[in-house]
Amino acid sequence: MARLPVVGGNWKMHTARGEAVALLSALRRELDGLAGAQVVICPPAPWLGDAADALAGTTLEVGAQDVHWEPKGAFTGAVSAPMLASVASWVIVGHSERRYLFGETAEETNAKLRASLAAGLSPILAVGERQEEIGRVADVLAAQLTEGFRGIERLPADVVIAYEPVWAIGTGLAATPDDAQARCALIRTMLAERFNTASADACRIQYGGSVITGNIEDYAKQPDIDGALVGGASLDAAAFATICRAVAAA
Repeated sequence: MARLPVVGGNWKMHTARGEAVALLSALRRELDGLAGAQVVICPPAPWLGDAADALAGTTLEVGAQDVHWEPKGAFTGAVSAPMLASVASWVIVGHSERRYLFGETAEETNAKLRASLAAGLSPILAVGERQEEIGRVADVLAAQLTEGFRGIERLPADVVIAYEPVWAIGTGLAATPDDAQARCALIRTMLAERFNTASADACRIQYGGSVITGNIEDYAKQPDIDGALVGGASLDAAAFATICRAVAAA
């Protein structure tokens, strides 16, 4: 089944406002109209409105890096899915930095996924093992997928899975293309068992973790890898454009 790959640029906690606006402008020049890949830009929350304005009318889409599971309420500092829906169309859910640095629980990840879908956002559900879990990666991925989709009977077409081994995020220690392919294929098999083969075959699965211009082609040509979730390299317009074009070409 042909799947349109999706490349996400996760800026994390980087850029001042002027830097963000300049980067958005450069990305618009470089990537607007790119065929063969869907491009999602995920700036820090304060710049989401700037991103929505800068990318309006282009083929580039805006994503948020996190979301709260409640639609509104007394949750100081939190941002709800209905709020995000006015400036973004995507949201990253369950990123390992939210899980392990901020203590996000499996129940919270599931609640965020459900809230995002209810608000019409397309979630990127991040899963992946830590260094000490490499020997039982199948169990870790199975648990994260089971918990993430708890209470969801059908695999939503809007959900993208990002396989990001935690030990590879921001470390320069990227997974080999063969290992990344094997993990993404395993995730697809698990989705087929949890839901059905047709929806699993249609689901897009990204690789993330120290993705750079020098390794993206090897990931992009793997049959079960449908794009990438890019961290540091997404802060360089030329590098990120190269990554997106490589994915589109593959």
